[in-house]
Amino acid sequence: MSKPEGTGALVLAAGKGTRMKSPVPKVLHPILEEPLLRYPLAALAEAGVSRKAVVVGHGAEEVTRYLRQNWPEVVPVLQEQQKGTGHAVQAAGEWWKAVETLVVLPGDAPLLNPEAVEALLKRHSESGNAATFMTFRIENPFGYGRVIRNGAHCRIVEEKDASPDELRVNEVNSGIYVFSTAALSRFIDRLENRNAQGEFYLPDVLPLFSESGLRVEPLLWEKAKDLFGINDPLQLAEANREMRDRILRKHLQNGIKMMDPQTTWIGPDVLLQPDVWIEPDVQIWGKTEIQSGAVIGSHSILRNALIHEKARLVAFCCVTDSEIGPGAKVGPFACIRDDSFLAGGSYAGKFVEVKNSFIGENSKVPHLSYMGDAKIGKRTNIGAGTITCNYDGSRKNPTRIGDDCFIGSDTMLVAPVVLNDECFTAAGSTITEDVPAGALAVARARQKNIEGWARRRKAVSRKEEEGWSRS
Repeated sequence: MSKPEGTGALVLAAGKGTRMKSPVPKVLHPILEEPLLRYPLAALAEAGVSRKAVVVGHGAEEVTRYLRQNWPEVVPVLQEQQKGTGHAVQAAGEWWKAVETLVVLPGDAPLLNPEAVEALLKRHSESGNAATFMTFRIENPFGYGRVIRNGAHCRIVEEKDASPDELRVNEVNSGIYVFSTAALSRFIDRLENRNAQGEFYLPDVLPLFSESGLRVEPLLWEKAKDLFGINDPLQLAEANREMRDRILRKHLQNGIKMMDPQTTWIGPDVLLQPDVWIEPDVQIWGKTEIQSGAVIGSHSILRNALIHEKARLVAFCCVTDSEIGPGAKVGPFACIRDDSFLAGGSYAGKFVEVKNSFIGENSKVPHLSYMGDAKIGKRTNIGAGTITCNYDGSRKNPTRIGDDCFIGSDTMLVAPVVLNDECFTAAGSTITEDVPAGALAVARARQKNIEGWARRRKAVSRKEEEGWSRS
């Protein structure tokens, strides 16, 4: 066997999370639309810990799928029976014995930051400890293991096993440890489950270290919120708000303008350049990127969107998996989705939906229109109420509209169809055939005016009313 080297991290994510009252695995519950598990993994990565494994158990298939899709470098380790944190570390022994130093932490600690991880690793290394663990003080320590200090020695007592005096202690275990794997290998299999839960507790390994003369040190972390765990929906909601506030503070410090931060929600992977303006009641999620000078209007929701410089979303806009070009304008009440692209200077206005479509430079879809599976050239105007009829009952068909076209109001474009450059359509037309360049397409019934119709209709109505009254 090769000599263990380097630092690895083991994230414990096998628990059911009974108090969440949900079939969803606890570590997949969302904080700002990202699973809880994403946050400790990101903190480890930012702290320079590249070798990572996650112990999975309840909902193992779902958690493993998430890891493979989003963290392919992370190794999932199955804990078939959930018999406690010590048992979880035992189950992953084959993996962590390849590293020299092991960080162990819970998967439900979304507020953990890389600075805390770095501080713990630094103390462990500088002090020559066999084990170092992080603690914090909390006014209401309910649910946490208490840290009981006795001179140079300390131990951790789980709440269900604590005496009344021990329950009054407000220094608690965060569940975040650093171990020398040489020491951990000696003692991890000596854990016993003589406790109220009948489980193998990882903290019980610490007294075994101390009794053998190995150095164990607690590191008290002053920023208690960084170490909070998630056990129920109330704590999940509190963590959402805390993470939101941290992210907003960082963006504000970097030059982002927000009219009302209390109604603004921004995900952890969003990129904002300086001098973006965000109006109240805005949500920005996923891998969205917004460039300098852009304005995001009130009640807009962006998800995996790219908003170029000086683009403007007026209000009540929904942009998903799409791109808004430089200086383009969207809304109000517009939906841009499914790989759509609005080029520079274009406009999608009131009550417009654009799906999987390209709107060319300086082209306009001002109001009450649907553009689906369409490609529109430059400087083209789409009249109000125009619809691309792209679905024939079995497949989606494309519409192509060239440069400098004028599409009259209430035009139905029955795809597949091509309208070439500089063509026109008459208002109310149903276009089923290609339109040549420069042509006017008229596809509607001829208007017929029936003289005197209204007068005769009124006479008939009066006779009908008289007949009803006599009856």
